[in-house]
Amino acid sequence: MASKKVTIHDIARILKIDSSTVSRALNDSPRVKKKTKDKIIAAANELGYQRNQLASSLRKSKTNTIGVIVPRISRYFFSSAIAGIEETAYKLGYNVIICQSLEKVERERELVDTLLAYRVDGLLISVSMETRNYDHLESLKIRKTPHVFFDRHCDIPNNSNVLIDDFQAGYDATQHLISNGYKSIAHFCGPLEMELYKNRFNGYVAALKDNEIPFNKELVIESRLMTEDGVNCIEEILLLPYKVDAVFSANDIAAIGAIKYLKRKGIKIPEDIAFVGFSNEPMSSIIEPALTTINQSGSEIGKKATQLLISIINNDNEEINNETIIVKSQLIERQSSKHVKQKG
Repeated sequence: MASKKVTIHDIARILKIDSSTVSRALNDSPRVKKKTKDKIIAAANELGYQRNQLASSLRKSKTNTIGVIVPRISRYFFSSAIAGIEETAYKLGYNVIICQSLEKVERERELVDTLLAYRVDGLLISVSMETRNYDHLESLKIRKTPHVFFDRHCDIPNNSNVLIDDFQAGYDATQHLISNGYKSIAHFCGPLEMELYKNRFNGYVAALKDNEIPFNKELVIESRLMTEDGVNCIEEILLLPYKVDAVFSANDIAAIGAIKYLKRKGIKIPEDIAFVGFSNEPMSSIIEPALTTINQSGSEIGKKATQLLISIINNDNEEINNETIIVKSQLIERQSSKHVKQKG
């Protein structure tokens, strides 16, 4: 049977003093003499007293806790972002509650309600792929709950965001392939209703245009970018009546699924088809050949999003800020996109 939790009343009874004095001493009140305070603290430590932090926080109308909602903790970008979030929150005196929507809008909606019920001081949110209706997120503004969206742009005006420039990253990925001699470039894109995938797609289109390469809608295949989607996408590409010599995938997961499938078919990478992915998953440097990718700086995004959120939380008496911070991305060149030899 579990032992009974020690309360301030137990300490007061043992020391034969008022409970209110014990409470003040444990809250470091100047109204209690140092000698008495030391005696109470020593007794509390000896008895194994643990302060009810939640009750104390609620009395102050602040819990020093932030909630975090991400699509999938298993994704390297989000695990990196969470590491940055926790490191920064800890340094600034905050605890973190982490939840995952699993890319489901209904689950995301329930998590927002749950975290608010836990009285978190603010929310960091990367929206799900299914999120099209923003009612549950717009209500945060109405309630004046501090919140910051990160990684995935949320199309609500006057909100704070920490993002990368997805258009520029998509442009850089495509330009890299073109500069290495590839001309017939397919694009595996995520749902184009989502701003970040639309921006990566637009970057791809802009790079083609700037290099006078005609845009071909047959080469753009939309999916949820899971491993099996990568396989399905590359199967569609191989069925085309003309040769595609490169793929820019809007994430690494789909690219890696496609590469593994092609290797089983005896198709060489990059000799037969080159690849650039997105997000710098750990597997991208291990797979053979190693995958060229865009590094999103997950940890840096997590740190900046947390700093921004806590600055909003601490700005109690003013309107909730709206600011967008852009974190620089970087193309990491590996073997999957090396320069093609000129023929002839």
